[in-house]
Amino acid sequence: MAAGPVHSTTSTNSSLKPRLKFWQIWNMSLGFLGIQFGFGLQNANVSRIFQSLGAKIDDIPILWIAAPLTGLIIQPIIGHMSDKTWLGKWGRRRPYFMAGAIMASLALFVFPNVTALWMAAVMLWVLDASINVSMEPFRAFVGDMLPDEQRTSGFAMQSFFIGIGAVVSSILPYLLTQMGVSNEAAAGGIPDSVRISFIIGAIVFIASVSYTVFTTKEYSPEEMKSFDAAQGTPTIDIGKIITKATSFLKNGWIWLASGTTLSALLAAYNNRNPDNPLEKELFVLTGGIFFFGLVQLIAGAYWKNGRKNGLVEVVDDLYHMPSTMKKLALIQFFTWFALFSMWIYATPALAQYMAGTTDTTSKAYNEMANWVNVLFACYNGFAALFAFLLPVLTNKTSRPITHMISLIAGGLGLISFYFFQEKYMLILSMAGIGLAWCSVLSMPYSMLTAALPSHKMGVFMGIFNFFIVIPQIMAATLLGFFTNHLFGGNAIYTIVLGGVAMILAGILNLRLKDK
Repeated sequence: MAAGPVHSTTSTNSSLKPRLKFWQIWNMSLGFLGIQFGFGLQNANVSRIFQSLGAKIDDIPILWIAAPLTGLIIQPIIGHMSDKTWLGKWGRRRPYFMAGAIMASLALFVFPNVTALWMAAVMLWVLDASINVSMEPFRAFVGDMLPDEQRTSGFAMQSFFIGIGAVVSSILPYLLTQMGVSNEAAAGGIPDSVRISFIIGAIVFIASVSYTVFTTKEYSPEEMKSFDAAQGTPTIDIGKIITKATSFLKNGWIWLASGTTLSALLAAYNNRNPDNPLEKELFVLTGGIFFFGLVQLIAGAYWKNGRKNGLVEVVDDLYHMPSTMKKLALIQFFTWFALFSMWIYATPALAQYMAGTTDTTSKAYNEMANWVNVLFACYNGFAALFAFLLPVLTNKTSRPITHMISLIAGGLGLISFYFFQEKYMLILSMAGIGLAWCSVLSMPYSMLTAALPSHKMGVFMGIFNFFIVIPQIMAATLLGFFTNHLFGGNAIYTIVLGGVAMILAGILNLRLKDK
């Protein structure tokens, strides 16, 4: 199963990118089993760890902010670097797979042993940064290795392994508890069921990524150029900058001034209303606007002086995204806002709504937390099964219609949290969410790679991650405000809000045209 791609082709023209066999697609996708194992443990248990270490329910979103901020910075950098990397037999993307896996595995060993809330926040940042280093090139890897007609199947195979990894990682604390491992901890402690799950996750992460690294080969830069030539793709200077320095500077000053003004207004309001201040998380949002302006100003200063570097190229690429990418970006925004609302609030919302408790040391809370792990395993299990359905549905309709149907099903699943009063009924909710999750992991990337130039596959995939990260930042900064001030502390309504956002994302697919 370790045959290289250049030796397995069903194409009659050697200058065209060959179709890969089933086991080659399997090998190149299996690494996502470990990546999602790490993400699954993070998503299902980090809020629980934060609360166990003393975090209040309305403080959880700001503690999660490290994860999306890390992706916002790391992914375009790694994408840009991997586009320009070629290390002979190690290839272009695989060095980053391996480096990220080593760092993430170490972080998984350390995370459940932290003893203070600030340590947990730091370890979330380290873990998420490491996972992003491994994950970002995997998306571009499919675009590199597969012809367009196989990319839906390639991303669906990734979805299958993501589903399997997430099922096992989500249910692992529950299974360990059934095997007699302690699921309770003293105040300020983390249960053994969670601690051992993270150790197992570290082993699975490094093993599965190593399998992909050592059983696959990559096309050389010369071979990629020949594929582009055969498809009629024009030769473009990979480092060519289209945007003028004055545009960088003008836009930078606008964003910088906006961020400064909004931050000042927010600070002034809080100073005048010390007994009822606005959420401190809003400073993250206004600070992000300021930071984006600063980045553009720095890029403009470099380019004005004739100095071209990675920062200038990434900002220039951001300005010149393909039309399909812009439309998908809006869909991604509402989709990931919805998903983040579930990941942040599923445990505290259901513990509060169904079990009637917010006490993290109580038996009822920890039983519901374990049930949320089971539910997360269910939606990921459904996603793994639906991975085989999506290519069939796509062939009968189109990629945008398939994605629309899936997201609407997911939105209805989230809204049903409010209406189902019996915890086992939530498994039905997970079926809709699982279909949406499977589609989220495959359809946008399948549509996107068809619209991207091959020589910038990595950097555009990194930039595309902005529209996963930005809604997560928005969620982390606004959901606490909504929960406290609009929903009276009832987090179940926050989940419903996420469902509405996901249905809107589904409808926006009608703007897309499939190639």
